[in-house]
Amino acid sequence: MAWLGKRARCKFVSGSASKAMRFGQWMAATRPRFLAITVVAVGLGLVSALADGVPLVWPTACLTLLGALAIHAGANLINDFHDRDADACNADALSPYAGGSRMIQDGVFRPTTIAAYGYSLMSLSIAIGIALMLAGHADLLFVGAAGTILAVVYSAPPLRLSARGWGEAIVVAAWLLVVVGADLVQRGEWSLHPFVAGLPVACLTAAILLINEFPDYDADATAGKRTLVVRIGRRAASWAYLALVFAAYAWIPVMILVGQLPRAAAFGLFVLPLSGYAAGKLLYFDPRLPKIALLPAIRSTILAAHVLGMALILALLVS
Repeated sequence: MAWLGKRARCKFVSGSASKAMRFGQWMAATRPRFLAITVVAVGLGLVSALADGVPLVWPTACLTLLGALAIHAGANLINDFHDRDADACNADALSPYAGGSRMIQDGVFRPTTIAAYGYSLMSLSIAIGIALMLAGHADLLFVGAAGTILAVVYSAPPLRLSARGWGEAIVVAAWLLVVVGADLVQRGEWSLHPFVAGLPVACLTAAILLINEFPDYDADATAGKRTLVVRIGRRAASWAYLALVFAAYAWIPVMILVGQLPRAAAFGLFVLPLSGYAAGKLLYFDPRLPKIALLPAIRSTILAAHVLGMALILALLVS
């Protein structure tokens, strides 16, 4: 009897471990490493309203965050589904930073499962948006509709804009919408302030996408996926990365001078060396080197976007 009890306990532990592993796979499919920037963008929008004296309403703030995370995760999954052929060519992908989640390529999930998962999360985001609209935030219709359309046309045919070199432009627009939408739900009316505060973060978020396209260059070109790096070449794309970085950091002092950002926002400029380091690595990167040589620049780009966003949040809080 004691032996049977031990065997039953082993089965229970094994079943629990299997469920935990499966849950981890479902989470990993959403590319959670990249969802944190959405948390930063939502926080920036909420604080933008708070800095203007608008009291924070926690239930709507939490719903806004959940909706933003759902649409971002859904967009990642839909991207994996529509990019499955290009990612299959990328056998030595620099995972988890480039080449998608690899869940389809590694046989963890079927393509149709990933697609259903992605569109289910996007449906959840739409449901949250409708709930917020019915609660008195009718203007959110424009932000929600625009964000949903961008999330779909980014990857899905017939437009599939990310494969036509328009991915970075869509990311800038989408993350501006996240900041503006989070502010709008709290403020109850349109304001220029979230746009002003959100543009630097949106630019650096687009820089994350751009630098992640470098290690995927060969696979994307082979599969006919015309990302910006494939369309204009690595050298020109390096200068495009520098332009995004310049726009992000130049925007801050200009907006401080015209009184649209508090002086404390200048502390965000201390993040510039991180982006400058990554820009230098791209400008002088030798394509003959292994992809892993780009990892420090990719990590610096991701860190810079997050830290700059948090610096702006703190600047607005203390203003």
